[in-house]
Amino acid sequence: MTRLPQTLGDLRRSPWAEPPLKSRSVRDEIRANLLRMLEQGEELFPGIVGYEDTILPQLTHALLARHHFILLGLRGQAKSRILRQLTRFLDEVIPIVAGSEVNDDPFTPISKYARDMVEQCGDATAIAWLPRSQRYVEKLATPDVTVADLIGDVDPIKAARGGHLLSDELTMHFGLLPRANRGIFTINELPDLSGKVQVGLFNIMQEGDVQIKGYPVRLPLDVLLAYTANPEDYTARGKIITPLKDRIGSEIITHYPRTVELGMQITAQEAWTRREGRDIRVPEFVREVIERVAFEARVDKRIDKRSGVSQRLPISVLEHAISSAERRALVQGEKVVVPRISDIYLALPSITGKLELEYEGELQGGEAIAKELIRRAAGATMDERLGDIALDGIVSWFDGGGALKVKGDEKSDACVRGFGMVPGLLDAAVAGELAERGDAPVMVAACELILEGLAAEKRISRSEELGYVRAKPERRDPMGGQGKGLNLG
Repeated sequence: MTRLPQTLGDLRRSPWAEPPLKSRSVRDEIRANLLRMLEQGEELFPGIVGYEDTILPQLTHALLARHHFILLGLRGQAKSRILRQLTRFLDEVIPIVAGSEVNDDPFTPISKYARDMVEQCGDATAIAWLPRSQRYVEKLATPDVTVADLIGDVDPIKAARGGHLLSDELTMHFGLLPRANRGIFTINELPDLSGKVQVGLFNIMQEGDVQIKGYPVRLPLDVLLAYTANPEDYTARGKIITPLKDRIGSEIITHYPRTVELGMQITAQEAWTRREGRDIRVPEFVREVIERVAFEARVDKRIDKRSGVSQRLPISVLEHAISSAERRALVQGEKVVVPRISDIYLALPSITGKLELEYEGELQGGEAIAKELIRRAAGATMDERLGDIALDGIVSWFDGGGALKVKGDEKSDACVRGFGMVPGLLDAAVAGELAERGDAPVMVAACELILEGLAAEKRISRSEELGYVRAKPERRDPMGGQGKGLNLG
């Protein structure tokens, strides 16, 4: 590796002293690297799924246009993850004046400290090299964030120790934004900043100057500014000041996965599914049910649309369901860990905490709504997977008085024997390519899917006490008759 220049003199004799590297702005730097990656066919945002034809082209165009931008979207739409990947478009390292708090360019220093160093030391001025990982600064906006936090403040201790006047720039303690000079500065939930702080931001964006404690300080900062916000907060009167909104070059609206398949891909990528070498097998239809829970929640009128339903919901549910199956496998001595539909019901704590309910939903309760979402998701998955496969024989058995209750922690082989008592149930699982005969753990999950789907369609009934029974059991015989009931619990 070529040794990097360590003094200003060495730097002047290096390629960094020639265009286009010399004093290149951060937005020009990002543009140049982005163009190179496009020409070479590199993946621009690895791990970002579902935005290939919507968000990522808009973001690419904004960066090529050298725009400051904002990502508008509900929670769990990968906004922060996208912002943190922007460092991919920065150079590996850049030269700065050693000891500079604001990453001064040695050729065009902006702070008094760096200007004095270059004037006093000349070509002997020490040079440091800043990696791109240290050129990204992120701040979560809250109402208590002050101008001092973002821009800076007068430091009386510095003034006393250095014998400076308070108006001297050397007494300034720089905030987050100046320290992000020649890098990327991002603010999450921008509308939560007070109006005074927002004014400070647009002054920096447009004029490059600020006032600290009444003293005007000229700081021509070189930064790419990127923000995130909830669409409702961003457009609400009084939440965002118009001059700042006007200075943001591009407004990009994010979204949840448009299809269940894309959602499953994201969940599979993000969920923690490898458990210390255990044989974890998650049937595809179980993944689909979990993903559809989020899709059902996003269209449910009892759930607040303004908050959204985060993509973290199916990720957490999948991890929880696998943990439930893992515990069962350990208790029962089974070698293969296969989550069932009943394990999704046991993952209710991963669902209820991620649902913001409207008034009607609050009356019904989060747990009741979560159970209904799971049942609806199972019904939609069964329809998608089984298609035209006849299930009338299964329904007829329950209509004729059959009843089935299976304990969630029962061994797979025992469950399959119990499901085998229901005419046509195992055959339907095989015909729908949900499971193969002899694969007991997956067969149990498949049979539970079919029964849950039939319950969702109200062709049979399901309750905690009775298990699966006829759709409208008679009061005089709630178990559906003697001799045909089966209880594995």
